[in-house]
Amino acid sequence: MTRLNDQQTQALLKQHMKPMAQAEPSRDLWPRMLRRLDEKPRPFSNFDLVLFALVVLVIILWPKSIAGFFYQL
Repeated sequence: MTRLNDQQTQALLKQHMKPMAQAEPSRDLWPRMLRRLDEKPRPFSNFDLVLFALVVLVIILWPKSIAGFFYQL
């Protein structure tokens, strides 16, 4: 495998990658972000509660699994 120098690499990139047509977003995202921050947080779903209950059950039944849970965090 041959090593390409920087100029050859730049030439290959320019050849195969088209420049971006639009550098700025099509609309302002800040007002939408402010609305989301003002919204009330959604309550936990049933899936979240079942998953939490399973984790607690596993910790109660197999206390040595706590290290594994902390490792996954």
